[in-house]
Amino acid sequence: MKKFLLFFCLMALVQVGFAGSVPDTDHKISSDSVIIEFGKAGKVVIIVDNKEDFEKLKMMNINEIIRELDLAENKETGDLTIIEVRDKNGNSKEVVRVSEDGMNTEVYIGGMRVLVDDSGVNTKVKIESGLKKKSDPPFRTYFNVDLGVNNYLDGSGSFPTSDNPYAVKGWGSWNVGLNWMAAQRISKGFYWDFGLGFNFYNFKFENRDFQAVRGDDSIEFIQRSDVDGFKSKISASYIMATSMLELDFGRMNDNGKKGMRIAAGGYVGYRLGGQSKFVYREIGGSGRRKDKESTGLYLNNLRYGVRGEIGFRSLTLFTTYDLNTLFQDGKGPELNPITFGIVF
Repeated sequence: MKKFLLFFCLMALVQVGFAGSVPDTDHKISSDSVIIEFGKAGKVVIIVDNKEDFEKLKMMNINEIIRELDLAENKETGDLTIIEVRDKNGNSKEVVRVSEDGMNTEVYIGGMRVLVDDSGVNTKVKIESGLKKKSDPPFRTYFNVDLGVNNYLDGSGSFPTSDNPYAVKGWGSWNVGLNWMAAQRISKGFYWDFGLGFNFYNFKFENRDFQAVRGDDSIEFIQRSDVDGFKSKISASYIMATSMLELDFGRMNDNGKKGMRIAAGGYVGYRLGGQSKFVYREIGGSGRRKDKESTGLYLNNLRYGVRGEIGFRSLTLFTTYDLNTLFQDGKGPELNPITFGIVF
């Protein structure tokens, strides 16, 4: 079945690839000729000069035709390009390509894909039309935005409970990242992603009556019973460098973004600033007031960790985990930040 399919592909040159190269069929064609029509106006004309050549053509099989064409297999992908058209500038346009994987064969003919499955008792053939092969440049740059929620794990690997003054309230503990990225293609569907960016994250305390202040030799969490607390949090900003390896299964299978993507790597950042903010109202009246302490609160200047991403189509989710603690050693509780979010 596969050989007949390949033979059809060899003979049926698509209109888009060969409309300009087929001779004018309005002219008289020799009686010893074979005409194959394809689509609305596509035609292939095989002209033989004598009956001996015509008899030889009838005796040839698909393997002989491929040997005559002296086709080279792509060692990287295993694909076999059967027909290729080049314009006057030497640019190549692939018209027919065959890819075999065990009992499965994919044949690309212009904007169509023919899938042949010989794994069962009966051969299954599926034809998909309207496919457009998107370009995959070897190197590209892009900009994206991370939006996530923060928390941290304590020394036992658990999220701090509400009885701790620094326990985090998920909603309101935002992580925002602005990233200028580049992707270097290593092989088909395999990329090295790297870039620089700015990261802003904060930890909003669940116990809003506690205020984080800078003590003499460590951070202190003071319960403010003299006022009504509305909001209490610690925030920090970093300049970040990220490096990841990515597998794009959609591009591996020539489906563009119609496939799953996974990426994993690491990051390192240097702190640009840090502060605590406590929003409160005086008991018995007054409007809201804010106390800010922009001293860094014994936050670590260096931040490093691991990052993972998983995506499908236009949706990409990410998670990060800091391998070092939020506060300097001995200057605060042992907490490792963790983030979950979405990439835009």
